[in-house]
Amino acid sequence: MRVLGIETTCDETAAAVVEWGRDGTRRILSNRIRSQIMEHTPFGGVVPEIAARAHVEILDGMIRDAVNEAGVKFSELDGIAAAAGPGLIGGVLVGLTTGKALALALGKPFLAINHLEGHALTPRLTDGIGFPYMLLLASGGHTQLLGVEDVGTYRRIGTTLDDAIGEAFDKVAKMLSLGFPGGPAVERAAETGNPLRFSLPRPMLGKPEPDFSLSGLKTAVRLAAEAIQPLKPRDIADLCASFQAAIVDCVVDRTRIGIRVFRRDIGSPTALVIAGGVGANRAIRQALQRSATESGLRLIIPPAALCTDNAAMIAWAGLERLKRGQSDGLDFAARPRWPLDEARARPGARA
Repeated sequence: MRVLGIETTCDETAAAVVEWGRDGTRRILSNRIRSQIMEHTPFGGVVPEIAARAHVEILDGMIRDAVNEAGVKFSELDGIAAAAGPGLIGGVLVGLTTGKALALALGKPFLAINHLEGHALTPRLTDGIGFPYMLLLASGGHTQLLGVEDVGTYRRIGTTLDDAIGEAFDKVAKMLSLGFPGGPAVERAAETGNPLRFSLPRPMLGKPEPDFSLSGLKTAVRLAAEAIQPLKPRDIADLCASFQAAIVDCVVDRTRIGIRVFRRDIGSPTALVIAGGVGANRAIRQALQRSATESGLRLIIPPAALCTDNAAMIAWAGLERLKRGQSDGLDFAARPRWPLDEARARPGARA
């Protein structure tokens, strides 16, 4: 079975073809991604209108190139999967409408995919792991600890009460004039900094519920920076190192508590998985590797190209659902907010 995946929920335009063989082999036949970093850098963040316009201009060509690279014909596809949310509504509509049009024209099943489900199921594409497993989903817009029990069955164990981890990195980078995207910029600056120079808070540390709260930490960085103006390069490096160290401590503590809750409420996880762009941060990866080892778990981190937004994960989620005989109607509506555990989402929690 082969499925074309389309991803346009934020500032990456992506198209991919993924194949699931009769013998169980999983192959990414193509995975085209076009980032819009250059378009948004002058604004210090993603501008929804610019993102949507860029998707419109290049998506058709991306799809054509992805199918050609895969070495298949459109008629040889078994389904069309498009991310239907959550995300910036303008961008979501571009990919969703294109996916529906292709499915209608080709007479193929259409699959509306939750972008977060794409992240959640990626380790089954890359590593073939079984259910259930524990997922830390951390990106610019999402921070969640999830129990992945089956395709379509996700239990939220913890979430952020305010900022997402990637969002906190971006905001700290912006206040320190490090540019966009903020995560890699803060990580680079932290490499030469002293993580002990600034005493920053570790919000929620030790709390019994594995939730995150990062707005107070972000505010503490701002106050520390204001207290030593004008900032020298050494100050910026030390602030970044101290901030990153605080994030690492919070992530490790919250994940450790999350594993405990998982074992109590779900059972024994097959692995600890990191998904989302924050998974590319080396300090966080190394700390979670130690934490997973201490907990007796295998740590799985998909390759960097599959941690950030991509269409291969959308195609794979479509394959998982198509294999189970599922598909969606062409009237499926775009969803700017779409909790992965929709039935269990707590009031006020962020998707």
